[in-house]
Amino acid sequence: MADAYNKDEMNRRMTGAVATLKGEFAGLRTGRASPALLDPVTVEAYGNVVPINQVGTISTPEPRMITVQVWDKGLAKAVDKAIRDAGLGLNPQMDGQLLRIPLPELNQERRKELTKLASKYAEAARVAVRNVRRDGMELLKKLEKDHKIGQDEHHTKGEELQKLTDTHVKDIDATLHAKEQEIMQV
Repeated sequence: MADAYNKDEMNRRMTGAVATLKGEFAGLRTGRASPALLDPVTVEAYGNVVPINQVGTISTPEPRMITVQVWDKGLAKAVDKAIRDAGLGLNPQMDGQLLRIPLPELNQERRKELTKLASKYAEAARVAVRNVRRDGMELLKKLEKDHKIGQDEHHTKGEELQKLTDTHVKDIDATLHAKEQEIMQV
């Protein structure tokens, strides 16, 4: 953390949290299969936890099917377990080093599961934005304590930071609402 308060840096970090959320929402496909659906999946490989796209090739040969061609035969079971444990409601079928992942039909129950997952992603983004605000507020307190800024400037910049936070949280809420509408439409 720098010794000077930078509103643009706070905005950049908050915008990054919103962009991450939008990327996660892109993985919550409601109709067609998408390799992005597996983006949140991480695999225990060679003593490290790595994203699934670093242990195999992900493709969508059919609209309702995702395949993962695992490069190392020894990791096929770990990839299978990681997909099952990711909370995406997917059940891969192993065929040697190839995992076929049929996407379940979107019934009402599955749609509700997806909206819960979307809400979980949105809450994580809200927390990330609030953490940026907290970091900014702590920095402002430190600057005031070190007599680098006055009490009035601390108050003004604190209000600015709160407005920035409110704007980003509203953006997150609007993005979540739009995604829920997309998921729940029949």
